[in-house]
Amino acid sequence: FFDELLAGTHLLHIELEEALAELVAAGHINSDSFAGLRALLVPQSKRPSPSRRRGRRTALLGIADAGRWSLVRRTPPVAVETGSETVEHVARTLLRRYGVICWRLLAREADWLPPWRELLRVCQRLEARGEIRGGRFIAGLSGEQFALPEAIAPLRAVRQRAHAGALVAISGADPLNLVGSIVAGNTVPALTGSRILYRDGLPIATLVSGNFNALEAMDAAAEWKAKSFLLRSGEREPAPAIV
Repeated sequence: FFDELLAGTHLLHIELEEALAELVAAGHINSDSFAGLRALLVPQSKRPSPSRRRGRRTALLGIADAGRWSLVRRTPPVAVETGSETVEHVARTLLRRYGVICWRLLAREADWLPPWRELLRVCQRLEARGEIRGGRFIAGLSGEQFALPEAIAPLRAVRQRAHAGALVAISGADPLNLVGSIVAGNTVPALTGSRILYRDGLPIATLVSGNFNALEAMDAAAEWKAKSFLLRSGEREPAPAIV
């Protein structure tokens, strides 16, 4: 309780309040009621001093009536061994998501995923069984790459297809946000408010924290069109018909 802490620490009233505020902000202690937090949020100039408190109504607003303060017990993280079946499941999930996986892709994934060295062993085993293919599917990246057999033909088709100029705007939280990892450029935060504009599969502009950034030279008309697409949600421009 506050009065017990005051007597045990020999601190001034204001010093103990400041110490409790720092410990609460750091997540080290908590109180069994909201009165303590409300009292800490009240500016010092508006807090009644202990000598001026009159009546129960005023006293309830003070930190002395906050109840019991206690340490927050933190459970140490438990190391979880990743089994081969779990790693294989993660590898297959990534392959279904991207079609092709390599170590650079993990930079955009969650930290709790298995490390690349474990995924690599699983992918090599799947390749030996003939379930996936190994090779160089993404130019300019070092290290081993693996792909689903059904993803290879579409990749070749995209490379051989004529550019149609189709525009697609996606959120920064989309798995297709590969700028700064697979695709060259400054990393775009994986936030829903961030936006990336692609043309024919290549990023040409971004919108981060409301700031527009062109990734290639644009005239005024092209820049206006790019900004318009980025400010909309989930926009996709239909590709013009090729006769």
